[in-house]
Amino acid sequence: MGNERLRAALLQKGVSVAELAEAIQVDPKTAERWITQGRQPYRRHRFATASYLGVDETYLWPDALTREHVAAASHSEVIAIYPHRWTVTRDVWGRLFSEASEEIDVLVYSGLFLADDAGMVRLFGEKARSGVRVRILLGDPDSAEVAQRGADEGVGDGMAAQIRSALVLYRPITGMENVEIRLHDTILYNSIYRADDEYLINTHVYGTRAGNAPVLHLRRVAGGDMVATYADSFERVWARATPVGS
Repeated sequence: MGNERLRAALLQKGVSVAELAEAIQVDPKTAERWITQGRQPYRRHRFATASYLGVDETYLWPDALTREHVAAASHSEVIAIYPHRWTVTRDVWGRLFSEASEEIDVLVYSGLFLADDAGMVRLFGEKARSGVRVRILLGDPDSAEVAQRGADEGVGDGMAAQIRSALVLYRPITGMENVEIRLHDTILYNSIYRADDEYLINTHVYGTRAGNAPVLHLRRVAGGDMVATYADSFERVWARATPVGS
């Protein structure tokens, strides 16, 4: 049986089998057999192929790694754990976003602490002008989900008001090339802050404001699946969200 995931990844990337083989330094016939016959490459070639195509190794070869290997790699994705979001210093936030070279993603209800930081908003704009894609997902202030979160946190309509304030504070970058802001109506179990392969995951705890909840600092590791889980979650929310102004 062939490897249709690998074939699709090549097509999506616009890369031929010969180009892949040259990039990772294998014989083109060997690479062709990975696709047509489902042959499984050596670990170093799996890693090189996944990195070159920008996908997870476990997506291309889901049976290649044992549960133990996936668990060990996932554990290695954890850089730090913060007991509260307010213990994450501004330097950490600044380094996270300033080092992005491809993508910055933010998934929150309001994330007002970020929008209220003029330096961070300016940084988003600078990154967008340099070619980095910036995607910001805010809660729909008129949605039932935002109203429920406001009630759960004990701030009532304050949550919707914070989102509207964030929208105002993001006006300097709204409409810029490479910047897109959307509104979502999903139930968030975590807020997600991403810069390329590095993430800050702010957990949500019932009855506790996000600033007092723990934060995971993660970086993608080949073979791990923690980061991939959060990345997939962001994409699902993004796909169903509504662009601001539409």
